[in-house]
Amino acid sequence: MSEEQKIETAEPAKAPLGLKPRFSQRLRAYFLAGILVTAPLGITVYLAWQFLEFVDDNVRPLIPAHYYPDTYLPFSVPGIGLVIVIVFLTLVGAIAAGLIGRLFIATSERILARMPVIRGVYGATKQIFETVLAQKSTAFRDVVLVEYPRLGLWSLGFITGITEGEVQELTEDEMLNVFVPTTPNPTSGYLLFVPRSEVIFLSMSVEEGIKMAVSGGIVTPPDRRPPHMRGKRIPSRAKPPAGAAP
Repeated sequence: MSEEQKIETAEPAKAPLGLKPRFSQRLRAYFLAGILVTAPLGITVYLAWQFLEFVDDNVRPLIPAHYYPDTYLPFSVPGIGLVIVIVFLTLVGAIAAGLIGRLFIATSERILARMPVIRGVYGATKQIFETVLAQKSTAFRDVVLVEYPRLGLWSLGFITGITEGEVQELTEDEMLNVFVPTTPNPTSGYLLFVPRSEVIFLSMSVEEGIKMAVSGGIVTPPDRRPPHMRGKRIPSRAKPPAGAAP
């Protein structure tokens, strides 16, 4: 047998071996794509369902049984408790906006202001909700970088406001309130008072910043800065700039 015939007979035997890795790679890619599609949707549906059940279980004992549709229908209707809570809060807000509601709230606040422990909890809670829910609030409107916990290390933070009161009076620079969240639980974190000159404002949205913090940096938003700004780097104070005397 000649050398050319040996090559021709050998090539078909090697072809199936070359197809196996490609087929397995496709299966792996399909499997990962299935996870990427179903996992976020499944987790969202599961959490939403758990929230609806939590609200229904806590609202159901407060409502007479003959008012619940489950009494008349052969199946359970989820979300009725949430609808009742929304309607109730809307009615409370409408009543509070009237004259009688304002008088009742003012009287209740005067009574709470005389209670040593309750007045502190109520005042802090009310101030937080008024700050977060106010339409003109600047809380959590900007995502920034701050050099924390030491020079040369950068942390993602959110501007919660401009520093006022004693903290600002004791410092020479204009200070900003920066909340640095922890990963993967962004509800806990650290409050930092950082000079405005040392805060680096980012182009990403607050939602993108929260996703980045929750994912531990796995979800990274794109750079939306103008093209002429993308080549600029942030100088670190941990080391002197190039050419500087030691």
